[in-house]
Amino acid sequence: MEEIKAFLSYWEKERGIDREILVQALEQALLQASRKSVSPAKNLRIEIDRKTYAIRAIATVKVVEQVHNPHDEITLARARRIKPDAQLGDEVEVDVTPRDFGRIAAQNARQVFTQKLRQAEREVVKAEYTHLVGKIVSGTVQRFDRTDVIVNLGRAEGVLPRTERIPGEEYSQGDRIRALLMEIQETGGGPMLILSRAHPHFVKALFELEVAEIADGTIEIKGIAREPGQRTKIAVWSRDEKVDPVGACVGLRGLRVQNIVKELSGEKIDIVRWHEDIKTFVANALSPAKLSRVTVDPVLPNVVHVIAEPDQFSLAIGKRGQNVRLTGKLTGWKIDIQREEGEVTFEEKMNRAIQKLAELPGIGPARAEKLVKSGFLNIEGILAADENAISNDAGLTVEEAKEVLEAAAMAQLATERGEQGGP
Repeated sequence: MEEIKAFLSYWEKERGIDREILVQALEQALLQASRKSVSPAKNLRIEIDRKTYAIRAIATVKVVEQVHNPHDEITLARARRIKPDAQLGDEVEVDVTPRDFGRIAAQNARQVFTQKLRQAEREVVKAEYTHLVGKIVSGTVQRFDRTDVIVNLGRAEGVLPRTERIPGEEYSQGDRIRALLMEIQETGGGPMLILSRAHPHFVKALFELEVAEIADGTIEIKGIAREPGQRTKIAVWSRDEKVDPVGACVGLRGLRVQNIVKELSGEKIDIVRWHEDIKTFVANALSPAKLSRVTVDPVLPNVVHVIAEPDQFSLAIGKRGQNVRLTGKLTGWKIDIQREEGEVTFEEKMNRAIQKLAELPGIGPARAEKLVKSGFLNIEGILAADENAISNDAGLTVEEAKEVLEAAAMAQLATERGEQGGP
């Protein structure tokens, strides 16, 4: 019995599985492995004493006048030797434990117990990590499986897929790593913990850890837009007028945000003050560019027109349209940004936009008209969306939308080279 006690103690300590769960699993395994050798009784159970760890096989049989099935029935005379007040029709428990049962049954039960132990381990892992979904976990890089990074989280392994890594980050075996636990997938081999360092919620979770005012609910994160490894825009709002949400997130001498930037390998972070007025919100999100005018389109849905001074136009757009693109994602509105050129009518503006887009190789007049009428008024507006949004809103196929994006990207690149005096 000491062997069983030592065996259970090992698994409890090494795998962190509750002793009672282990004992129950062993009882079930012994029952399955020894039913034929012990007794074919219908109501048979294996019982392990929780103190001595002695193993007993117990059959529940019915008290009858004449026995026809000796495995499931017992005479009244025999029953009263076990239970003096037994009556016909009662059920009594009979000890049917054979000699050396513990040793023989334990050998036969090993495979069944291993299966049940694995199941118990899966349940322990699932129970321990389910409440951590959406939060940051830390571990050590253990190995690489093709393009996936396998992270040892202590009680379980996490998988960091290539698509969820920050572009440009490289890992070595033994590196400490923090990531967002995105989800727990059920697989044939047990629960699989999917990690991410590229998801926008990873940045959100970092701010929740770093900024006490977010953790206690004083400051709320209203939105987040991210291009991993490059730039993130995060919109914050304070429930307390005395607490500056942007200043609190930046921290004294910028320490709080610097810690997050360091964790993200230098990714730039714009902390934006959220506002219920979309015009103010857009202006805040396009900062530090100074804008001449921000207006909501009276006809096109969810379109904001932004006018910037010529010397502020490139700053508002950002490199390769990144600033305006992230602003669009953060606010959920399409951003039409133009240089200040004086007052023009709405119809003139639409015609100019169609003509300008139509000149780009890969777009042409027909596509340009569809794009402009659906709110994509310029190159920047196109680059601020993805192929699915362009396809759905402008009535183009996904392939056509890809061609439009490629054309806009090429035009933007040519503009940047021209402004920089490049070849």
